[in-house]
Amino acid sequence: MGELARSHHHALEHEQRSAWIKQIEILKRVLASARDSHVFFEFSIPRMGKRADAVVLRNGVVFVVEFKVNAESFDRAAIEQVHDYALDLKNFHLGSQTLPVIPVLVATRAQAPSTQTRWAADLVATPILTGPKGLADVLALKRPLAASQDNIDVSAWRASGYRPTPTIIEAAEALYRSHAVDEISRSDAGAKNLQATAGRIAEVIEVSKRDRLKSICFITGVPGAGKTLAGLNIAATRAERHEDEHAVFLSGNGPLVDVLREALARDQNRRESIALGEARRRVRTFIQNIHHFRDYYLNRSEVPFEKVVVFDEAQRAWTASQATKFMQARGHDGFDKSEPEFLISVMDRHTDWCTVICLIGGGQEINTGEAGLVEWLTALKKKFPAWRVHASSLLEDRHYTASPEAKAMLEETCIAKHPDLHLSVSMRSFRAEQLSTFVGQVLDGDAPGARDSLAAIGNRYPIVVSRDLARVRDWLRNKARGSERFGLVASSGGYRLRPAGIHVKAKIEPATWFLNDRFDVRSSYYLEEVATQFDIQGLELDWTGVCWDADLRWIDNIWQFHAFKGTKWQQVRDETKRLYLLNAYRVLLTRARQGMAIFVPEGNQDDPTRPSAFYDGTYEFLLRCGATDLG
Repeated sequence: MGELARSHHHALEHEQRSAWIKQIEILKRVLASARDSHVFFEFSIPRMGKRADAVVLRNGVVFVVEFKVNAESFDRAAIEQVHDYALDLKNFHLGSQTLPVIPVLVATRAQAPSTQTRWAADLVATPILTGPKGLADVLALKRPLAASQDNIDVSAWRASGYRPTPTIIEAAEALYRSHAVDEISRSDAGAKNLQATAGRIAEVIEVSKRDRLKSICFITGVPGAGKTLAGLNIAATRAERHEDEHAVFLSGNGPLVDVLREALARDQNRRESIALGEARRRVRTFIQNIHHFRDYYLNRSEVPFEKVVVFDEAQRAWTASQATKFMQARGHDGFDKSEPEFLISVMDRHTDWCTVICLIGGGQEINTGEAGLVEWLTALKKKFPAWRVHASSLLEDRHYTASPEAKAMLEETCIAKHPDLHLSVSMRSFRAEQLSTFVGQVLDGDAPGARDSLAAIGNRYPIVVSRDLARVRDWLRNKARGSERFGLVASSGGYRLRPAGIHVKAKIEPATWFLNDRFDVRSSYYLEEVATQFDIQGLELDWTGVCWDADLRWIDNIWQFHAFKGTKWQQVRDETKRLYLLNAYRVLLTRARQGMAIFVPEGNQDDPTRPSAFYDGTYEFLLRCGATDLG
């Protein structure tokens, strides 16, 4: 009891003290004769930001035990909680990855006998629910035959590290609580070390501050590599340790801003009992909508108080024509700049120093008027030649720079290139480092390459395809465990998915869809409302159902591009719009952390807007790419 109290970092409430005493009494009685057992109290689960009440190592099994003191029954939230702890140990704790893990929920006033053990393929059992009298039998369970180890090397298990891979929501919550990025990001040698990128940015900022320079950095990364996490980390770290810099994270991705803000506010409301309205107000200073930032300084000539600004998804900033058109509609007739030029001009008002960090996603432009990289480089070259430019060494790759003009500017010697400004390894898909490669090959029409990439992933990241939406929904519900989140996604141009019940024109409320629980019909769990590429870019789910319409169809061994206008499909001939459509599907196919099911409709020969010929080729092509036929 004394050791637990000494290690407790918060005010020790009477309720917590009583709970520990009860847990100790029960475990002493249950394990009195179990000399081969090892008990860890308050075992840290880093990705969750929580602690399991106890972890017991016995009989070659890892038991994760959560107590609900004075509870007579087992509520769903508690069952999900202990299941989540077990899954996090299996997925992210090195010492537990090859071991069987059993989550155990103990209601101290329950008389219910323990339920029968059911093992999943990864050797994580379904939660066992028991009262104190049944706990001894549970902790005496033997390892399943599929497990390879009789005994656990406790010293090695204890010393093994965590490789947590948080969702962007979990990462933002942890950073907002002032956790270090190395506590919430993968640290294995095969993953890109986010600290190296943060270190390079910190170096640029310090040099800029010392030498009174204005600098801009371009960070690139494959989908899911942690660009947003890197940006949030930079903003959070600078804001905490260098308050005079007023670092801010800006994004033009409205759904991302809304979801992250609401998640942070709800988390702070739960942890600190701060009124939700006040928590929301505080969060707004940390994460801002780039358009609100732009509009504020559009009408004012004042020098911004922000010295360090992170622009998320900078490739989506508007071209001069798009920005001018938008501004004119709002009464600013004289506006004639691209969005990148205007944003740099705002920061250029500083008379001493400032640093701008631009996060550039590969193949992420998905909307009309999005500038890509060229507008940033053009503005720097023509209007702000004194700025120091630091770029990822992969910025010239075709996935980041489609414009020949931009490539030519990147070859100029005044641009400093840095390998550690590129994030090369996907963190979103902790089971499938090669997912972005697979998706790229699918969209390039390279079926043999895609099949090889998917074979290399193996069963760690299942991808299935079906013509039956009901089967896709069942597959998602059966795959998800604990609080793992799943949902349906589709292209915003997938208008003829409507006969299947998929209404892409019906807008979702992103914060509700992403954050509310499985009992809310508006949440992703219900598999009724569908998110488009605009709703989900920059965010992720554990499992996705990708609904594939005839806007992108595989016919005659080539992708064909269409848009539904009025009552019929029209061919898309504009190369830029074709790129947007490919990128829309790139976003949809890279949202899942653990696996996805792809729904391709059967079509209907009596409906000229969706005959089978519009869909059959896509379905067969995905099978050739290695996807498993779900039936």
